[in-house]
Amino acid sequence: MPITMEDLTVGLDSTDRDSLLDDWRWLIGLDKQPILVTAMGNAFVQDPGSGVVELLDAGTGKLKQVAASFDEFKALLSDKSFVYENLLVDDVVHLRESGKLLEPGQVYGFEIPPALGGSFDAENVVPSDVSVHFSVSGQIHRKVKDLPEGTPMSQIRLD
Repeated sequence: MPITMEDLTVGLDSTDRDSLLDDWRWLIGLDKQPILVTAMGNAFVQDPGSGVVELLDAGTGKLKQVAASFDEFKALLSDKSFVYENLLVDDVVHLRESGKLLEPGQVYGFEIPPALGGSFDAENVVPSDVSVHFSVSGQIHRKVKDLPEGTPMSQIRLD
């Protein structure tokens, strides 16, 4: 089954770009805006002042720079190895082949988030509403970011 960029990304037409990443502002800052959301539930964000493009990994709660400008980022999207590594092509193909297909406005998220002890295995991946995914994952990572790895948790409250 051939894979397309539409299979690897999620359109943001019906999603409010300004508020999609509100629960990640603690990590990404106030100005960065999503420019591309991946099917695997991560987001490329751009700083409007500097033009820098970064990848927000919602599974690990980390942010990494991928391009110094939007033009550089667009060029990277033509680079097969960049796309495979950052849009997680093999994972999307595997999930689609196993019958886990996304509806419009959905991304692949985790039934039990890795930050709470869930695995990165396909069995733990479920289609999730894009807004809910980023809200829940952002809140969880904000609450656990300063805890030592392996800290037991009895409960976590989400807003």
